[in-house]
Amino acid sequence: MNPKSKTIEEAARETSVFEEADVIVVGGGPGGHSAAVSAARNGAKTVLVERYGHLGGMATGGLVIQLLMMSDACGEQLIAGLSQEWIDRLDKVGQVLYPKKEELGATDKETVDRWKDYIFGVVGGSVHLQATFEPEWLKCILNDMVEEAGVKLLLHSLGTEAIMEGNQVKGVIFESKSGRKALLGKVVIDGTGDGDVMASAGVEYDNQMDPKLRASNMAQVWRFGGCDFRKYCEFRNSNPEKFQQLVNELKGKIDGMRLVPLVTTRNDIVWFNNWVPHLDACNVEHLTYVEVTLRKYLRTAYEFYKANFPGFENCYIYDTASQIGTRGGRRMMGKYVLSIDDLLHGKVHEDSIAVFPQTVGSPVNRHPAEYENRVYIPYRCLLPKDKDGLLVACRAFSSDLAANNAFNWIPHAIAFGEAAGVAAAFAVRDGIRVRDVNIKEVQKQLVKQGVPLPGVVF
Repeated sequence: MNPKSKTIEEAARETSVFEEADVIVVGGGPGGHSAAVSAARNGAKTVLVERYGHLGGMATGGLVIQLLMMSDACGEQLIAGLSQEWIDRLDKVGQVLYPKKEELGATDKETVDRWKDYIFGVVGGSVHLQATFEPEWLKCILNDMVEEAGVKLLLHSLGTEAIMEGNQVKGVIFESKSGRKALLGKVVIDGTGDGDVMASAGVEYDNQMDPKLRASNMAQVWRFGGCDFRKYCEFRNSNPEKFQQLVNELKGKIDGMRLVPLVTTRNDIVWFNNWVPHLDACNVEHLTYVEVTLRKYLRTAYEFYKANFPGFENCYIYDTASQIGTRGGRRMMGKYVLSIDDLLHGKVHEDSIAVFPQTVGSPVNRHPAEYENRVYIPYRCLLPKDKDGLLVACRAFSSDLAANNAFNWIPHAIAFGEAAGVAAAFAVRDGIRVRDVNIKEVQKQLVKQGVPLPGVVF
């Protein structure tokens, strides 16, 4: 018999209630953090539960240190709000690198050349808004934002199960060094990334993956210090054949895995993104495989870069991500499923709570010019079809695989979280279900918070 098919019967137990609040947010990544801050700033008593000892998720612990694709090809910034607040706060302490407003949309050679080596900074021949930041400073800033908003924060706490009363989510169970505890709330927001809370609540979801898409890849990111990134870029740009020969040679040593060194806020520190395909971000054995295998590849890459690539002669291993890099997982099948049709046609939804520019990596075999320039995200993408008291504000938002692959980046999660926080606070204030909030009021408040909603009538 397969031991994995065996079951045991757990003893019934009573779980003590640790806290009661208006809004419970599970997951302190970009979506969850933004949801908690937004809810608290709008008057809701809010508790934020985070499994690690820091906030920021992929942006900090995952070392995915870029806010990408916040403007369109014409230079109009479409993602702002709390994403812009991150940039502004980081800018004050000199820990972020990004094109200035007057450079956005630029196509002249001088400006494009200045930004072309900064991945995604130049898309389709024009400069887009992308910010690269120092993650340790961001951890501190995210703490400040939570504290200033009056959010009760519980770190080292893993949300494990939705508390249900019929079809109503009433709270969550979490585990920590203090034991198994319950949190009760009027609204629960799932910011776990993979939709852990929604899955435990019985919400319908899809987790099928296409191995050709970015979302089906995981990563274990690291940084090297003692580098000269400009020297590396000059070699790459002036010796493309030799550069590609070295890239192919390294791929042969690491089972063909794609590995790309990227810019940080400092010329002497380089971060390495990587793509490990065909794995399931909700499979503990796959997660373990990535952690172990990539730490082997880290050493191989270190030795190879140091010996072969200009700019890496004096490099050393600076750090590795404390949090595994996941790009896709469960996707809620909610009140509205964002689809490839939305990407192609740019329909303006009456309940739009975010407007996104088209991203790189189009999910169908079409030229980007065949897409609408903007995609409107309806509030219904955050709502389950048949469960009350729950919002999903992370990459598990209601979407098909193509749409999810396009819009599950960090700034997009921030936008989902900011909208969910406003809606949750308004639902609590008015004593109604989150699915019944006055969406026009939510939209007006988001605009007050600096969220662009061009083309939306409210």
